[in-house]
Amino acid sequence: MRRIVGAVLLVCLATAAFGHGVASGDASYLESLSGVHFLPLMYLGAKHMVTGYDHLLFLAGVIFFLYRLKDVAIYATMFAIGHSTTLLLGVLAGIHANAYIVDAIIGLSVVYKALENIGAFKRMGLAINSRAAVLLFGLAHGFGLSTKLQELALSRDGLVGNMIAFNIGVELGQIVALTFILLAFQLWRRSDTFRRGAYAANVLIMTAGFVLFGYQLTGFLTT
Repeated sequence: MRRIVGAVLLVCLATAAFGHGVASGDASYLESLSGVHFLPLMYLGAKHMVTGYDHLLFLAGVIFFLYRLKDVAIYATMFAIGHSTTLLLGVLAGIHANAYIVDAIIGLSVVYKALENIGAFKRMGLAINSRAAVLLFGLAHGFGLSTKLQELALSRDGLVGNMIAFNIGVELGQIVALTFILLAFQLWRRSDTFRRGAYAANVLIMTAGFVLFGYQLTGFLTT
């Protein structure tokens, strides 16, 4: 299990330099739409979440040391509230921000969670409200996706319904992704390697976050 987790994290490290956005084929499809297309937009929303390594890295960090389903549900809900709010407001209300800056913050969200998991903030004497932090970073993750969607020439006809459907799909995709992540962690936690490998896994997660942050910051400074 430790090898599987390590391989997944290495893939994330290798792909982190290509900021997570909307695939070209999906972008073309979205731009061709007129009117409400509920089910296709739900599918695209779910696809975005389950293939979004930035979201998955953050969520993996969030639930890394959560052992009760109640706690997982609370934190997942906080993230979903933040993500949904800025996704919908960003697109429907036309709230703009620099995509590089938002994605850099998303990279830092991954770094933050990994640092918390290895006890860095406690050693520095910092008391951070984890639930509030997940909510705030959820706002950043949703805003990051909204900046990608705002770059597309989306028709206003049916936009509200389509964005609601897309957001529902994102949240359904989050449930699917969390289920698989939890199953993987449950299997790993049964092994003696979990405690020994947890620190290294979080260092890899943190490194991926720094790579994403650095790439996006470079993009901001050079464009």
